[in-house]
Amino acid sequence: MISYIFGFISSMVIVCILCLRNKNVRDRKNEIFSEGERRLIGLVENTRDGFYYFELKPKWRYRYANPPFEVTFGEEKGKLVYDHPEMAFERVHPDDTEMLMKKVRGEVDYNQSIIYRIAMGEEAMQEGRYTLFEEYTTPVYLNGELVAIQGILRDITEKRQLEEELKYRLTHDRLTGLYNRDYFEGLMDTFNESENIPIAIVIADLDELKYYNDHYGHKKGDHLIKVSSNLLNTYSTDSVIVSRIGGDEFAILLINTTMLMAQEMIQSIQTDISSYNKDSTDVRIQMSIDYAWNEQSIGKMDSLFIEADRKMYERKKRWKEGAIHNS
Repeated sequence: MISYIFGFISSMVIVCILCLRNKNVRDRKNEIFSEGERRLIGLVENTRDGFYYFELKPKWRYRYANPPFEVTFGEEKGKLVYDHPEMAFERVHPDDTEMLMKKVRGEVDYNQSIIYRIAMGEEAMQEGRYTLFEEYTTPVYLNGELVAIQGILRDITEKRQLEEELKYRLTHDRLTGLYNRDYFEGLMDTFNESENIPIAIVIADLDELKYYNDHYGHKKGDHLIKVSSNLLNTYSTDSVIVSRIGGDEFAILLINTTMLMAQEMIQSIQTDISSYNKDSTDVRIQMSIDYAWNEQSIGKMDSLFIEADRKMYERKKRWKEGAIHNS
């Protein structure tokens, strides 16, 4: 039903656009079209969407395109594209070309939208800048044979950017840019319930954040958090996930790892902290850090977190006792 309605609307749009491309008809549209038809024409003229009708039989040929190819390709080159459609495919991102060829061959589900990238204009083509489009395509059959396709497409670049920005905000800590607690807990659930891998959890806690907040203000405390986050984030990879899970607490998941790798990473972090403190004239990082590891993750994540957290606080306790003793 949806395909039928879309096909009907697309056909009406085709008629309107072909008529409007003729100057004489365009000038007389108020005389020869009904009020309803004039409204549809106005909708087409002002729409943000693009339209096309692409013949497959007897040969490949664009019957029309809106906006015209003359706008996208330039006046001279644009006129050639209607009879040489391969020129239009040259503007498509290489990774999306095969999917569009399947669309032309009738090897896609036409009830689903197709998303692909096109370089709009010569400058964009040269610079490798692509615009993201979503297209709904209607096949045209004659005696059971696919003879044409007609499509309506919309620029969704800005929409996708907004979606990505929202996704980022939902999964990342605003102050540091690290993954947030919700994202960390989602990974914990995944590895606890469905993905069984060797895994380590590293828990790190800033020992002197309260001191900086109380003596220098929260801006200085935030600066300490950011500096510490940046240091930890240098270890981020596809298999090392660094998250801020509390005000002064960080968690690192080491995926498909060994106990030795977790130990070596902690030693490396401690070395980096010492190097930073040696050169810093601003804040000093004091961090209690420890880990827990298991060769299996399913059913183990909660106990691993508790173990790593307990070991970290034992280190913090020893540091505090040593600090008091040395004061």
